[in-house]
Amino acid sequence: MDYCQGSANMTVQQAEPLELPEHMEPDNPLWRYALAQWQDPQVAEACLELQSEGWSVSRILCAGWLATQGQSFSGVEDAKVTEWRSRVTGCLRSARKSVPRANDHGVELRDTLAKAELLAEQLELALIWQTLKESEAERGNMQKSGTIIGQNLVAAAPSDNIPTRVKSHLELLASRLAGQTTRGGPSCS
Repeated sequence: MDYCQGSANMTVQQAEPLELPEHMEPDNPLWRYALAQWQDPQVAEACLELQSEGWSVSRILCAGWLATQGQSFSGVEDAKVTEWRSRVTGCLRSARKSVPRANDHGVELRDTLAKAELLAEQLELALIWQTLKESEAERGNMQKSGTIIGQNLVAAAPSDNIPTRVKSHLELLASRLAGQTTRGGPSCS
């Protein structure tokens, strides 16, 4: 079900509010890694290009962070993460993109939606972090980040069929995201 769009007769179904864990950590190592990586214009551009191809930037950044921890990314996510992405982050992004850029009357609304989208992304990464913390006991074999980043990015793909046109973005991300080797947080296999 698409929670962002109404039906042809403009009746919008009300969804039940999502439940968030009581002890979430919005400011966590994964969020700080994401912020640091986003400062690199090449990473940001590659992530946005992949997002336009259906990729989740949160999954890409999680795959990169796990690689810096020497951990594999299985590509499997907790249902709360995917539901949050679908019902909240994605809807805010869709709303922001619907507001015309060239119209001065929409600037404040577009800016407000962009700030809300960023907060939703932070909570999405906090949900991912929560899952990583809970699965810390399932830690796999430590590997070098340079060798595992490519595998992790492939696991972050929206499907098994990765188009040739996105491979250059993956190569760039593999070299840039694995460059920050920081240890000290939960990880999963």
